Amino acid sequence: MQATIDPVHARGQPTRHRLIDEPAAWLGRDLAKRPDLWIERLSDDDNAEIAAAVAATQVRGVPIEKIGREDFPLPTLGSRLDALRKEVVHGRGFVLLRGLAIADRPIEYAAAAYWGVGTYFGRARSQNSKGHLLGHVRSQGLSTADPNVRSYQTTERQTFHIDSCDIVGLLCVRPAKRGGESKIASSISIYNRMVEERPDLVDRLFLPMFNDRRGEVPVGAEPWFVIPVFNEYLGYLSVFYIRQYVMSAQRFPEVPRLSPADVEALDYFDRLCDDPAMRLDMTLESGDMQFLHNHTVVHDRNAYEDWPERERKRHLLRLWIAAPDARPLPAAYAQRFGSVTIGDRGGILCKDTCLHVDLA
Repeated sequence: MQATIDPVHARGQPTRHRLIDEPAAWLGRDLAKRPDLWIERLSDDDNAEIAAAVAATQVRGVPIEKIGREDFPLPTLGSRLDALRKEVVHGRGFVLLRGLAIADRPIEYAAAAYWGVGTYFGRARSQNSKGHLLGHVRSQGLSTADPNVRSYQTTERQTFHIDSCDIVGLLCVRPAKRGGESKIASSISIYNRMVEERPDLVDRLFLPMFNDRRGEVPVGAEPWFVIPVFNEYLGYLSVFYIRQYVMSAQRFPEVPRLSPADVEALDYFDRLCDDPAMRLDMTLESGDMQFLHNHTVVHDRNAYEDWPERERKRHLLRLWIAAPDARPLPAAYAQRFGSVTIGDRGGILCKDTCLHVDLA
């Protein structure tokens, strides 16, 4: 079939089998040549504003999880962060904010500074059944061979996926001894390639796909949820892709078996994610903050070798964020996001979940 262009302004027109021409449809090989387009550097003045805002919350005794945007004034940086959020949500889909001054600072400062910056992107959501609003991405000596373990708790390669929120943010506190590089790809460009090359597989990825909850099951829910990979709604194409969860859902006898066509479609999606022309690789340095739009960007991390000393081990802080100006999502997302209400969706809430920030 002949693919046609679906301009970004043509919201409301059918998306399936139409190429999508919008800023979120980028190629990694192009952006690798233009880091100036996606790296935003913090100046000394920016860091001074952040430090003043952190100090003000500490003087008033505001716990990190209670810090709102109104508690964290950034007189000049704030408007830039608003523009960056719009670029993440409505434009390219990601930004790397470089140079948060955390060297020789305690983890309490890094966490408060990062949280404060994050409030300009939206509201933090629970990242696991324990209710962690500020996640710690570091190895716990575990393996994803255990279906209740998530890949961020290991040193393994993660494989390309999205997280269950509008925006995922990472702050690199300490990089690994070797490896652990970040890889991202435009899921919109992956869709476009599939439309051009294998439209039959595109059709399959618009159908329901079962995902494992990996032991984090909300009250009254099944231990799996069902969301297609490609989701067209009100003129937006949103992509939900966690291959590892799709495969581990097969452990449940009630879940339909994947057909050869299903596996072929998933394999093709994976191959496109890892195509050097499609993906963009970046190494996160201490003080780097990466923000990604999960509905249009998939991400991955290389396996890594850690330092033997505890105080040197790889450590990233993570935020799952509900954006105030996010796109509409179809009802199916409520199975995983809890709601599709803009500004109040995403995250994991189970029976005994208690929302908090743990800095241990």
